[in-house]
Amino acid sequence: MRVASGHRSRGALTGLLVLCALLLGTAASATAADDSTPASTKTADDSAAGQAAYLAGRLRTDPVYVTDQLPREVPVSTAAPFLRRQAQRTGVPTYVILLPTLGTRDGKALLGAVHDRLGRDGLYVLLDDMGVQQAAPFGVRAPADDAWTVTVYEVPYDAGPLYNFQTFVDVIAEGPAKAAARAEAAREKYGDGAEPAEMYLGPVDRDNQSFLTGILLTGVPLLILLSARYVRRRGEGAKGARRRTGWIAPAAALLAAAAIAVTAPLVFDQTKSGPEPPPTEGDLTARVTRVATALAHDPVYEDPESPRVLDAAQRRHLHERIASFARSTGGGPVYIALVPQTPDDESGGDEEVFAAAVQARLHRDGVYVVADPSSGSIDVFNHGLRLDGSHLTYDLPESIAYGDDKADRAVDHLLGERLDALMTHLDRTPRTTDPDTFTAADPEPVEGTALRPLYSGDFWPGLAVGALAAGLLFGVLAALLGIVRALLRRRRPAPATPLKAPTAPSLSYLRRTARTELKAFLTDLTLPQDDGPAASRIRDCYDASLLLLDGDATRLARTREPATLLAVIVLARAGRAARAGEVVDRYCAVNPLHGPAAARRQVRVHAHDGLRRRLPVCEQCRDTSVTNPASVPGRFLTLPAPGGGPRVRHDDSGGPLTALADGVVRLTEKVRESAHVA
Repeated sequence: MRVASGHRSRGALTGLLVLCALLLGTAASATAADDSTPASTKTADDSAAGQAAYLAGRLRTDPVYVTDQLPREVPVSTAAPFLRRQAQRTGVPTYVILLPTLGTRDGKALLGAVHDRLGRDGLYVLLDDMGVQQAAPFGVRAPADDAWTVTVYEVPYDAGPLYNFQTFVDVIAEGPAKAAARAEAAREKYGDGAEPAEMYLGPVDRDNQSFLTGILLTGVPLLILLSARYVRRRGEGAKGARRRTGWIAPAAALLAAAAIAVTAPLVFDQTKSGPEPPPTEGDLTARVTRVATALAHDPVYEDPESPRVLDAAQRRHLHERIASFARSTGGGPVYIALVPQTPDDESGGDEEVFAAAVQARLHRDGVYVVADPSSGSIDVFNHGLRLDGSHLTYDLPESIAYGDDKADRAVDHLLGERLDALMTHLDRTPRTTDPDTFTAADPEPVEGTALRPLYSGDFWPGLAVGALAAGLLFGVLAALLGIVRALLRRRRPAPATPLKAPTAPSLSYLRRTARTELKAFLTDLTLPQDDGPAASRIRDCYDASLLLLDGDATRLARTREPATLLAVIVLARAGRAARAGEVVDRYCAVNPLHGPAAARRQVRVHAHDGLRRRLPVCEQCRDTSVTNPASVPGRFLTLPAPGGGPRVRHDDSGGPLTALADGVVRLTEKVRESAHVA
């Protein structure tokens, strides 16, 4: 019996060894396959699965979820109750998710995944810090597309996400028929470049209002008195008559001053410079508390609101590397926070401030790593360990800190592999005798939105300027009016065929159009790998668009450079045309918003001389150059000056736009040259 038992034991041992060999061979094959893969094997669906599951879990207890990562722009304490009240007005079950801009790569797919996990029909709405990003009804009837269209056209860009959502709900509550009619009316009213009035003023605008009020308060009454005296001196009435009517001018001046003083606060009645309600202390500490609490139990924290970038195997490996470093000589704890960093978070987008706040809340020395799952950046800060801070931070290879082209193409930015490389960098960091600690500055203070009183600031200098202006205006009024009439006659363009594209678009129109065009270009975009003309054009336009935005599409919502926005519009349209199989070589050089060029013509480029240039033009500009050549200079697109002042023509704005007349290919080359990319 003992012999038989020994044979069975050896047989079982042999079988176990064979099974282990097979498993090791399979693992080695998988590793080899992974090494030969050109980019991360994670897909967008894989990385978004955990995000959707987390959001579905939160919506199961509360139909409104507001991120704690935008306390400066959308404080949870005020946004969540407001959104709940508004969501109840839709007439259908409504689930609202507010995340940072580009918190998801595909908003509609995220809503679908959240619905599948939640298992409840209703209207699902995704918001960011600008407003409604996506909306989708599941199992209910709601005019979501029409409501979204109305918010795009009717709501001013500075209205904020809460007002944007309120308008969205207003349209939903009107029903499908009225919503469709309102959406069509919005397209007709604002589709030609018209803009809804901005809702808020900036501090500079309030200074201008105060200055103007001061000028009017002294300038108008003084001009009345001077003009009346001038008229009396040249009048023909008797002295007695002049004495009887001499009180009229002072009375009129006093009445004008009183009217201005009373009317100005009614006209300039704005009290806030933005829609942001003031955040509470809890709003500003919520995310830091959340991250610190989680790191107290697990040294690797992934933001549940963002798509996952680490799989289970990578997390286990990171835990092993962290434990090994903690046991090493001169080592210590390592805390990794995979959390997005935005200008509207509690730290103002400063990773060093965020890491210091987490360390202060956690009360533990160690190496704090901040990895942004949206941008893919990695920052390292030492707090209290005996490590060479220069080697740890300033000698951190760029391949770890920012990644390479392969990381840029990957859904997860290869953060798992790069964090593993970071741990190797930590192992090799020289030890020192004294602890090294980052000392972070305080975060930027939260700016209040209350405007200063109208009768303050520049109002007082305006009083003096008003008196001076009244005297000058009285002396040169006749000559000035003549000059103005002459200038108006010279500057007034001849009647021309009206165009749908505006000639003098506002900054908000350019930003909205660029956002719409870029979104249409990038939606469901898969970069082709062949070498055909259309494929090359798609890749060139994609690369150039992101170069203009420093590789971050979120900058589109904040950029104030009109030339950049116009270049993005042209590149996005050229890319969309290439996706449809049409390779457009040139766009209208008179106004790129007109669309593709139909021919090249000799056209007048300035109104004050006869200088002509051979430029690509659209059909309407081509016909106008023949029938009314003098009106062509007035058709050139002008851009608002970034710092204020007179508008500038797009071909005089500098930068890559100067190459637009030479074609899209030259424009993309110019963008690369400006970005120092070969």
